[in-house]
Amino acid sequence: MSRSSFILSLCLLFSGFVLHAQVEPSAAEYTFKEGSYGGIGKWFMGREIAAVMSYRGMDWLERNSRPKEENTITLIANLDLQPGDVVADIGAGSGYHVFKMAPMVSKGQIYAVDIQPEMLAAIRTKMETERSTNVIPVEGDIQSVNLPENSINKVLMVDVYHEFEFPLEMMASVKKALKPDGRVYLIEYRGEDPNVAIKKLHKMTLDQAVKEMNAAGFQLVKNIDNLPLQHCMIFEKTE
Repeated sequence: MSRSSFILSLCLLFSGFVLHAQVEPSAAEYTFKEGSYGGIGKWFMGREIAAVMSYRGMDWLERNSRPKEENTITLIANLDLQPGDVVADIGAGSGYHVFKMAPMVSKGQIYAVDIQPEMLAAIRTKMETERSTNVIPVEGDIQSVNLPENSINKVLMVDVYHEFEFPLEMMASVKKALKPDGRVYLIEYRGEDPNVAIKKLHKMTLDQAVKEMNAAGFQLVKNIDNLPLQHCMIFEKTE
């Protein structure tokens, strides 16, 4: 083999190693493989992302047993809402938590964010019946919450983060919308607890949630352990 041929072979071999290194996914990238029932076949940091619950499940969100099952009064008390707070309920659904919080921030606002127009229509109907003047429905998309920059004191996400098709992008948009001292209240069914009778895809462990939020630029401040079924995890921006 000539010297030039030998050098060319080395270059091709080296470029193959570089290409291989480039296509190997990092821990904070998305991967795709065969999914389970109720999942989307897309994985993030070892967790399969769940399919979004349809607006057709709205009745389940509004079920009469929910206050007792989830202790929703305590959940909202954990946010320590102040009259002037500007709050974003991400994945607000039919507005179950929105209209409990709205009177508590009488001098502030509640952004009710959802990606399903049918959910937002239900919220607008409730705005009329509840005569709420500080609720603002917002149609988000799969990569953004579509909220004003540096405008939010507190973000509430109840059993919705695990359904984000693009969790990194969504949390980047949340981070942008948060004020410097803003907080994220991440509520998820406890994945560590086999007695929580929710499908595995719709539960998260504390360790998994912290790992993913760290990758998105958030740090855990506290995990309030006073809910019967769910974690109440409080995060702040790392910068």
